[in-house]
Amino acid sequence: MHERKILAYLNKSIAATRRLTSHTAMTRPTITSETDATGVCIRVAGDLRTQSLDCVEGDFAALRPNGQDVVLDMSQLQSLDTGGAWLVAGLVQRLGSAGAQVRFKGLTPAHSSLIETVSHNIPEVTGEALPPRGFVNWVAQVGKKTFGAWQDTLSIIGFLGLTLHRLGRTLIMPWRLRRAALVSQMEQVGFKALPIVSLMGFLIGVVLAFQGATQLKQFGAEIFVVELISISILRELGILLTAIIVAGRSGSAFTASIGSMKVQEEIDAMRTLGLDPIEVLVIPRVVALLIMLPILGFVADMAGLIGGALMSWIDLGVSPGMFLTRLKENTGVAQLAVGMIKAPFFALVIGVIACWQAMQVKGSSESVGQRTTASVVQSIFMVIAIDALFSIFFSELGI
Repeated sequence: MHERKILAYLNKSIAATRRLTSHTAMTRPTITSETDATGVCIRVAGDLRTQSLDCVEGDFAALRPNGQDVVLDMSQLQSLDTGGAWLVAGLVQRLGSAGAQVRFKGLTPAHSSLIETVSHNIPEVTGEALPPRGFVNWVAQVGKKTFGAWQDTLSIIGFLGLTLHRLGRTLIMPWRLRRAALVSQMEQVGFKALPIVSLMGFLIGVVLAFQGATQLKQFGAEIFVVELISISILRELGILLTAIIVAGRSGSAFTASIGSMKVQEEIDAMRTLGLDPIEVLVIPRVVALLIMLPILGFVADMAGLIGGALMSWIDLGVSPGMFLTRLKENTGVAQLAVGMIKAPFFALVIGVIACWQAMQVKGSSESVGQRTTASVVQSIFMVIAIDALFSIFFSELGI
């Protein structure tokens, strides 16, 4: 008995659904246009719904009134949903941009309200204008970029002076230094970088020994590979490559972290609370670099010597004892000092550039990425430039 009732109910529901479908069958939408002396008349008919827009989208896009007045005759429009209203609103916006005066005819209040609502919510897409071409414009662009570079140079010099002032005040009043932040930054900059720095130094020593042995074998001067390895690593490669790794690893982290704080307006909040962002954020990072970069450079030097000694023993038969003997006889502490003297300058440049780039972030995550990239590039460039200046300086002094 219950099964019969259920079957009868289902049959009635199916019949009602069929009747509703037959009553709501959509009429294919059409769009036609006619041109006369007064302008263009565009007639839209049928059911302009999302399901049937594919058959009229091309016709809508092909309409080009060329600045003539347009009358949109919607008197034969049977139904309209959000998709159809979006198509009509886009057409009206495009016609208006072309300079045409658009007027509706036969539009019901419900359809008019829907089209108006959709029109107000269409996002405005503005394309970027191409820069003007020509020699004069090219010279103008070069001038603007040169002036911008000069302004950035003055800004970073001012930031360097401000950082040195805060460092001097910290030396006079050491209780102002935030020790917890300093220890945390020393861990991030130094101790966590020890594995990669040690591996880099070891591999550099191996490569120098292998390449040097290949060349020195031609002259029977394999024993001089010790001087080649020690002088190259202690004077130049150890500290230089360590600074480059620190610039890419820690410098980028400084810019990203402080830049994110700038985006979230945390730095403005610090100033509101009476805190100095240079003293709170920059000084602990710069001091951590000043302390840890010489240590990392020394570790890289020792790892490079170990790698060079191992490769010399394997490839050339130079025993570790012979390696140490020649190292003591022909390589003095001055070679190590020449490399270590550069470390504080590298540290200061990396820290200042990274923090300055972070302060230039302008309110978006995209700006953080751009400034982080610029920080790494500028830091590595300045490290290499300073190393070249030191090489010229020591060469003039005969060291």
